[in-house]
Amino acid sequence: MKKFFKLEEHNSNVKAEVIGGITTFLTMAYIIFVNPNILGATGMDKGALITVTCLAAFFGTILVGLWANVPFAMAPGMGLNAFFTYTLVLGQGVAWETALGIVFISGVVFMILTVIGVREKVIKAIPLSLRLAVSAGIGLFITFIGLKNLGLVVPNPATLVGMGEFTKPLVLGLVGLIIIAVLEVKKIRGSILIGIVTTTILGIIFGEVHLPSAIMSMPPSIAPIAFKLDILGALKLSFYGAIFSFMFVDLFDSIGTIVACSYEAGLVEEDGTIKKIDKMLEADAIASIAGAVLGTSTTTTYIESASGIADGGKTGLSAVVTAILFLLALLFTPIIGIVPGFATAPALIIVGVYMFKNIKKIDFANFEVAIPAFLTIILMPLTYSISIGLSFGFISYVIIATASGDIKKVSPVMWGIAVLSIINLIV
Repeated sequence: MKKFFKLEEHNSNVKAEVIGGITTFLTMAYIIFVNPNILGATGMDKGALITVTCLAAFFGTILVGLWANVPFAMAPGMGLNAFFTYTLVLGQGVAWETALGIVFISGVVFMILTVIGVREKVIKAIPLSLRLAVSAGIGLFITFIGLKNLGLVVPNPATLVGMGEFTKPLVLGLVGLIIIAVLEVKKIRGSILIGIVTTTILGIIFGEVHLPSAIMSMPPSIAPIAFKLDILGALKLSFYGAIFSFMFVDLFDSIGTIVACSYEAGLVEEDGTIKKIDKMLEADAIASIAGAVLGTSTTTTYIESASGIADGGKTGLSAVVTAILFLLALLFTPIIGIVPGFATAPALIIVGVYMFKNIKKIDFANFEVAIPAFLTIILMPLTYSISIGLSFGFISYVIIATASGDIKKVSPVMWGIAVLSIINLIV
């Protein structure tokens, strides 16, 4: 292991890597509960989604660990699963089988774009302020969904949104939110997971959740959703707009997360070049393709990997440990299956905070930077669409830079991104 993962070269050891891997798992294990709840709203089988979520996380994480030798973890992406459910399936009426086909096609295209180096060029072309805005905007969008799932934010015909009634599930969810927040302040590892478990236990005590018939069992079959993707259906002309939008969101979501994790892991050179970026992007694309075949939305790198990095993880061995833990989690699917939406909603809110916190690095005193960043952030939750927020952010950046005489700052690739953004709004 020392030789394969180059532990000495990275000034690390097996113990530190194992601890880092466990920490990463504890901080992102909430996805085992949250992803089935989000995708389950499309009509997909929740039991199968639990199994597929664990399998997709295992495959993507062990792939990036062995292939790129980096301490990153992968799983179905937050924001991307929301786009899959609330924009494609529920918003546009696309069948979930067809939506999986769209995910598959986007993964194949991403693989092609990665091999020919396009994705790497896109990363370099997007200014740092917009990269940070993308992360913050997705965080705000996820938080909005969490508040909605919690029942705290509800539709209001007069003001569009309003505050919901304080039902028992809402109160229990707020208690869970407070628990996670306090644990985060105390820097307790696995705070989100602890909050979800505690809220579920309170739900059992107050009669809102029913106990499972067993604690351990063989995982639910993936048959109801695995290999159900409709690739031919997704290739219809009427779905080209959806394919483009999903590709658009996936492209910039994965890029933003990989860049953020690379900074945390010290993989960024002084000139901004990211070490092993090609292998990371290839693993990301392969994991997305595999995830669509299994039956889940796009698999991507998790920002929670930073917690494992901070705890000692420096190589792919840390990622391998995380992957194995996701596989072991399959034995506890009866317990996972009873976790209610009001227990996972606080996790969405806290993840939103994590994604939003880097907003402080954006220079809002400079309006040339501030306006595109602000539009990117605010339009994602208000339009209930990540791609619309991205489009307005990229377009406004190019227009403002050009109109203010800084046209040289806009690279040819950025011009191309702006054109694609306009197409995205049209389609």
